Order: sequence, then C-alpha cells, then structure tokens
Amino acid sequence: MDLSNLSISDLRNLQEQIKQEMKTREVQEVQKAREQILAIAQSVGVPLKDLLATGGRGAAKGASNKGNTVAVRFRHPDNASQQWTGRGRQPKWVKEWVEGGKSLDKLRV
Repeated sequence: MDLSNLSISDLRNLQEQIKQEMKTREVQEVQKAREQILAIAQSVGVPLKDLLATGGRGAAKGASNKGNTVAVRFRHPDNASQQWTGRGRQPKWVKEWVEGGKSLDKLRV
C-alpha cells in the first residue's frame, strides 16, 4: 500500500481504522486462547475451576501465596509487639540484637 499519495485526513482515518481492527483482533485472540485452554483442560480431565484455583501452577506445586500472611518466626523477648517473619530486611531491633552479640535463636518463636 502506497501511503505517500494519501492526505493527512485519509492517514488519520486509516490510523483510526487500524486501531479499531487491532482491538477487534485482540478480543478475538483472547477468546481463541480461552477456548484452547478449556479444550486442553477438558481433554486431560482437569476441571477449569481447579486449573484457575491454583493460579495455573498445577496441584503439585500448590496454590499461590499472594495475599496470605506469613507466620511470625522471631519476637522481641521484652516487647511482643516487635516481631519479624524472617523474610526481607532485618528490622532495626533484630539487627541491634545480633550486633550486641546475642543469638538470633533466642528470638525464635
């Protein structure tokens, strides 16, 4: 297609048509993918609800932990409100405890 002969107005109209066609095709592709996933799940005997419930990871690996709370593994002996799961950076009070020569195991819950 030779675009050099088109006016600005024609080019803008073409651009709008392209945007609309892309949206239509994206919707069609998503629908096609859903149908393929459903067909695969049915062919192996996996209910779609089970497939979605595990976040697509499969039953062997377990469900997603997103949104779940993590158990506290460390707690300050003098102030029970100061606690840490053991994940991420050490809180200041844990760092001071360890730098003071005390064992982290003494904070373990």
